Amino acid sequence: MLASVDEAHLDSGPRTAKPGTARMCALTRQVRATDELIRFVVAPSGEVTPDLKRKLPGRGLWITASRAALDAAIKRGTFHKGFKREVRLSPTLAADIERLMVSGATEALAIAAKAGQVVSGFAKVESALKRTRTGTGFPQGNTTRKPDVAALIHASDGAADGIRKLNNLISRAPLTLPDGLQADFPIITALTSAELDLALGRANVIHAALLAGPAGKTFLSRCNALARFRANAPGETANENSGSKTRAHAPDKDLGSLDG
Repeated sequence: MLASVDEAHLDSGPRTAKPGTARMCALTRQVRATDELIRFVVAPSGEVTPDLKRKLPGRGLWITASRAALDAAIKRGTFHKGFKREVRLSPTLAADIERLMVSGATEALAIAAKAGQVVSGFAKVESALKRTRTGTGFPQGNTTRKPDVAALIHASDGAADGIRKLNNLISRAPLTLPDGLQADFPIITALTSAELDLALGRANVIHAALLAGPAGKTFLSRCNALARFRANAPGETANENSGSKTRAHAPDKDLGSLDG
């Protein structure tokens, strides 16, 4: 459940964007968790700047975190209206944001790998998935074995045959997740082979498995944000595991166009 709902979508500074809060999208006027929005500020030069980490000074305007929503906001003059001033918009703003998101995801994967929570290569991933399927990742009373797989990672430009074979290991039987629950299993295809190479420090990475552990949570969160940015229409949220979309809840009343 959201911790609070701020009544507007232009904040007074980064400290007002606390985790768990919600903001109103300046374009759709729908209230969303801040994780589903992108914060923008105006630089001293007058240029609109994305603030993905929500730390830049100045009043921030919030837009649903999708490329379609950003394109629509630019077309409709949402930034000019929201900031109530003339602002400059880079013609490559959407591409710049996507590039920053990709960089953030690769950095998070690299951190998870350094923590020993990533295995790569078809054979190693296959072995880890089979171990997870049989529930032998963490046998009771024995924590010396490698942890279960928390997510399957494929290069977006990988060969379909290898991807299909590993995915079949998931679809044949429900996977038992590290906390003992059965749920949809994340399959990440957000990064290219070259981007996986950069994150893992080796060449020709096509398949990898994210192992259970705290270091991988940031990577999953950033991949989810990247998938949402690439896929969504302005009023939707994405489930990257199934490809399905659900409508976001619209507020019952107008909460205003500016916050802070």
